Amino acid sequence: MTDERPVGIREFTAHSVGGGLALLSGLVGLAAGVGLIALGATTSAAAVQASVIPLGILVVLASVLAMSGLNTVAPGEARVVQLFGRYRGTIRTDGLRWVNPLTSREKISTRVRNHETAVLKVNDAYGNPIELASVVVWRVADTARAVFEVDDFTEFVETQTEAAVRHIAIEYPYDSHEEGGLSLRGNAEEITEKLAAELAARVEAAGVEIIESRFTHLAYAPEIASAMLQRQQAGAVVAARKQIVEGAVGMVELALTRLAEEEIVDLDPERKAAMVSNLMVVLCGDRAAQPVVNTGTLYQ
Repeated sequence: MTDERPVGIREFTAHSVGGGLALLSGLVGLAAGVGLIALGATTSAAAVQASVIPLGILVVLASVLAMSGLNTVAPGEARVVQLFGRYRGTIRTDGLRWVNPLTSREKISTRVRNHETAVLKVNDAYGNPIELASVVVWRVADTARAVFEVDDFTEFVETQTEAAVRHIAIEYPYDSHEEGGLSLRGNAEEITEKLAAELAARVEAAGVEIIESRFTHLAYAPEIASAMLQRQQAGAVVAARKQIVEGAVGMVELALTRLAEEEIVDLDPERKAAMVSNLMVVLCGDRAAQPVVNTGTLYQ
């Protein structure tokens, strides 16, 4: 037995016509059939009854069958049309439409949807446990693929979203230890772009378009949060001290240069060393300086 399911099926427009004329024709046929039945029931001629009443019944049945092909398509919706199991196209034109009454029509929403994942606990690229969640904005772009290529496209999107978020989380660290390296916290825009690209590739089989994806929650797991906070605080202190030292060196250099240019005082190497030491202590210290008045000389 071979698989006769369409391979690589794509959406195309189903043949349909405006439903106003079809509705009017069906109502006229229904009224005509009822009239024929009433005429046959009131006549006394047996031959007329035997021919008119069955004709009226056939007209009523045909009108009801024809009107069963009417469909009301709302904005943001589509109808996937099948005839005896074969895909016959998709109706996206809103309003009252008429198609072959023998076909089946499945309603598919093409509106924009949101899906927010639960808070997931995974290990980042450095092996640190982190918690993260994301929200994905998506819509059905190809109704044929959404219906025929996957079992349940909504569940498919939810599962693939969680898989993509987990994969992105293990590919990058929460905080990068390397200069210029990507991290989940420091490069949110770049990471979300990569997440959107991976999601688009994963859900392409379902005919789904990813409009936007964002992280809604990102944090270290509770068991290491305090330790990582201390590490971040230590890094901030080191960075601040580095900046203070760089500024202090510049100020000392400027002071020595100005003193030499203005010829305010002539400092020998030992005095310069003492002055540099004192200025660095004052400028780099985390407490206010307490000046000491020297009543002797620099050498006593």
